[in-house]
Amino acid sequence: MTKYRIEKDTLGEMKVESDKLWGAQTQRAMENFEIGKKHMPIEIIYGIATAKKAAACANYDCGVLPEDKRDLIVRVVDEITCGQWDDQFPLHIWQTGSGTQTNMNVNEVIAHRAQLLHGGQLTDYPLYLSPNDDVNKSQSTNDIFPTGMRIATAKSIITRTLPALERMMATYREKVAEYADIKKIGRTHLMDATPLTLGDELSGHLSQLEHGYEVIQQSLKHLMELPIGGTAVGNGINAPEGYDKKALQYINQFTGYEFSNCPNKFEAMATHDSLCEMSGAFKRLAVSLMKIANDFRLLNSGPRCGLGEVILPANEPGSSIMPGKVNPTQCEALSQVCCQVIGNDVAITTGAMQGHLQLNVFMPLIGRNLLQSSRLLADVINSFNDHCLKGIKPNLERISMHLHNSLMLVTKLNPHIGYYNAAKIAQHAHEHGLTLRESALELKLVSAEDFDEWMRL
Repeated sequence: MTKYRIEKDTLGEMKVESDKLWGAQTQRAMENFEIGKKHMPIEIIYGIATAKKAAACANYDCGVLPEDKRDLIVRVVDEITCGQWDDQFPLHIWQTGSGTQTNMNVNEVIAHRAQLLHGGQLTDYPLYLSPNDDVNKSQSTNDIFPTGMRIATAKSIITRTLPALERMMATYREKVAEYADIKKIGRTHLMDATPLTLGDELSGHLSQLEHGYEVIQQSLKHLMELPIGGTAVGNGINAPEGYDKKALQYINQFTGYEFSNCPNKFEAMATHDSLCEMSGAFKRLAVSLMKIANDFRLLNSGPRCGLGEVILPANEPGSSIMPGKVNPTQCEALSQVCCQVIGNDVAITTGAMQGHLQLNVFMPLIGRNLLQSSRLLADVINSFNDHCLKGIKPNLERISMHLHNSLMLVTKLNPHIGYYNAAKIAQHAHEHGLTLRESALELKLVSAEDFDEWMRL
């Protein structure tokens, strides 16, 4: 039979399984917020724990936390961020909008694990480390949760999203150079247009990615401004002088990144405009990636009854009923992720506009969706790059056929015989099934010698 111990909080007693490291407030949240199946992202847990480690060190430096309590908090946080206690964070995403239950979950786990490390028992009361008075010292959920989710999101972007984009851009640069001399027909409105090279076409994709990369980097500056030290409403009540600067220094030391203090903590806690800005950068990238996916689906269409100008890798059979069919599956996965990222942006935007007076209480929604967008973009970019983009091949025969069969090559005659005469040649050729050369000579608008000279590709 399951064994329980009794935990206490300001509302009374709660039964908690005897081997769990959480306390009464976590248990209440488990019972009161049975909404969905997804737990709070572990990256946010690690981010909050890292902020608490920095807070403990800053509190010690400010003379408000004893050395042994600091060391216990640091030791437990190191265990948490190494993944040792992932199963002790059972709360779902959908809880109070400030993330108070998750903040207390982290406080309680640190306090109970420290109790064991200090030689005590989980049934001892009070604990040697108080979840509120020691682990949460100089903090409020209102500044520590947004600090934690900024740490988590910045790490995801820096270690996953941006490196994935860099790899994809490197592949594109190789392809642009490799296909610089392959001339093909262009298309506008999905209709034949004037020629370009396959390298030109792919360079447009590359430019989209480069601009998306730049916007994400620019957005990181604001996202990495931390509100730690603002405590309840932004004015730092109950935090010692200089605490916020010391805590920031420790966060940078522990993460290896260059976070900064928010110039205005009231803004950073009452709003999450910087996170909304980053989501907008993700949305821009998703729009670009959707264009890329759609272009390759069109260029690969066929293989015999479509454009068929680019051959994508055949990764798996495409149909359960049509033998031999191969589909552009990586393009489809990419485009689905783009839809999800754009949907996440709508939710983030809606949540970010709900800052009322001194606090925005849509933080779990914003943090979860932003992290998901970062992860999904990184994963799908790597997948598309490795399983599709690197293996694309031009279908030279098909490219040549379309190029030389296009009526829009007639545009090259405009400077010599004028737009209207060139249009006559194209329309006559289309109506009578002629080549442009045959049409031009039949209409006596161009000599054979001039046509060959002026239409040279």
